[in-house]
Amino acid sequence: MLFTDQKLFWIREPEKYSISDEKIEITTAPYTDLWQRTYYNFQNDNAPILQAQTDEKFFSFVVKTEFNSKHRFDQCGVAVYLDSENWLKASIEYENEVMQHLGSVVTNGGYSDWATTEIDAAVKFMWYRLSRRNNDFCIENAVDGKNFKQMRICHLDKATDKISFGIYACSPEDSSFRATFSHMEILECQWKAHDGQQPD
Repeated sequence: MLFTDQKLFWIREPEKYSISDEKIEITTAPYTDLWQRTYYNFQNDNAPILQAQTDEKFFSFVVKTEFNSKHRFDQCGVAVYLDSENWLKASIEYENEVMQHLGSVVTNGGYSDWATTEIDAAVKFMWYRLSRRNNDFCIENAVDGKNFKQMRICHLDKATDKISFGIYACSPEDSSFRATFSHMEILECQWKAHDGQQPD
């Protein structure tokens, strides 16, 4: 099932974007970001997010991102945005000419965390697979769209019923870039049930 076949809606519609069956392009505006409180002691909740809604408790969402980011903190990727204080995102965030951060942010109750690993600044595309099992989520990435590697398993307290999920792009500083999203599919959940130690 194609993501673009769904009824899509914007959380903060950007000034410049295009949507077709094959791809979605977003041109970011300066000073747009998603972050809540932790460590940096500021809140920023103005990034554009294009989402679909579902009450399906078990599914996976796959997307390929391509980007020409070249300014500190430029980023684009996947998101589950429930409200301003409960959401998650995964992306590549540009740092400098040498490295950038492949990472994810999970925000519960108005406090964000950030888990990252450093990758080469020459990387200009990445695939993501976001999977849901009830209110737990698995975020994976791949360079070929096939061999996904786990980035993170996490929990969203408020993801108990219907949720919204999709794509986002933003430029927290004074910059702008074009993010392209393609190969967007909604699949049966690719994150299999745990078959190890049984719960207490």
